[in-house]
Amino acid sequence: MSDKPVHRVVQWTTGNVGRSSVAAIAANPSYELVGCYAWSRDKVGRDVGELAGVGPLGIAATDDVAALLRLKPDVVVYNPMWIDVDELVRILESGINVVATASFITGHNQGEGRERIAEACLRGGSSMFGSGISPGYVNQLSIVAAGICDRVDRITVNEAADTTFYDSPETEKPVGFGRPIDDPELPVMTAQGTGVFGEAVRMVADALGIELDDVRCDAEYAQTTEDLDLGSWSIPAGCVAGVHASWKGIAGDQTAVEINVRWRKGQTLQPDWKIDQDGWVIEVAGRPTVRMTVGFLPPPDFEATTMEEFMVLGHIMTAIPPLNAIPAVVAAPPGIVTYNDLPLILPRGVVRRDGT
Repeated sequence: MSDKPVHRVVQWTTGNVGRSSVAAIAANPSYELVGCYAWSRDKVGRDVGELAGVGPLGIAATDDVAALLRLKPDVVVYNPMWIDVDELVRILESGINVVATASFITGHNQGEGRERIAEACLRGGSSMFGSGISPGYVNQLSIVAAGICDRVDRITVNEAADTTFYDSPETEKPVGFGRPIDDPELPVMTAQGTGVFGEAVRMVADALGIELDDVRCDAEYAQTTEDLDLGSWSIPAGCVAGVHASWKGIAGDQTAVEINVRWRKGQTLQPDWKIDQDGWVIEVAGRPTVRMTVGFLPPPDFEATTMEEFMVLGHIMTAIPPLNAIPAVVAAPPGIVTYNDLPLILPRGVVRRDGT
């Protein structure tokens, strides 16, 4: 019998990442799912487990925020597509901690909303933490890699992916996909749409103990030379089908931290950016220089007959880092916290001795 506390959890939304979150919470003896917020009216009243595809869990999804807050959970697992500052303030000031995947690392991308979130934490005695696979967990790996160096000149994280089969116009159009290649608004759109990577730059710099003079985004684009059918939407010829955003943390006249993302779609890209391997390459330039490649493979028992089913692995990797952080976040002092403020995050409750 474990003497470890079981944390009471409310799941916030059941989209792609939220469904993976529900499945992981239900399978982990460290957590007790006590409620779920449904953003879509057609999900209200339905069993959360059925929404997540894991079978009935005996908990009905609801859009009654007040009722969920009255449950007094230890934590809300917050998985909407985008941050809603008003929503977060209401949760945090009620004394409930939040772990999030929704575009949040330090909160700087929220402008004045960041201060509102921080103040709500202080009023409620709660903590706010954000992660995901990237940005988030991968950037924490770069900090760990720097731990064997006696001198660090620069930390670079490169992400590259062919996102042709990632059908999510709600998240891809805001960064510039589908816009005319000569659209003068593209750089502003990309900086805003990928702003959370700038937050990750700040987190890495904070871990190094350095003050940044500037955090900026430089962007490049590639166009499709033929109309590109992506399922629920399309990109006309001559429009953006490749986005390269480079977020840089500048200290003095040097780039101390750099996070690059390069995403492409289709086989008619100009220039034809090559994606040799989906995943991340981390390089800590220093003494010694450390180079790390991070990718993922499906487990032997994983069955996927469509690309949509295969994408579940990405949803899992996004959902799990915040879940593993729950015990540390619950124990943390009030305020916005990052990996730098927490002890080593441990993957408790994930070993399945029965093979499931």
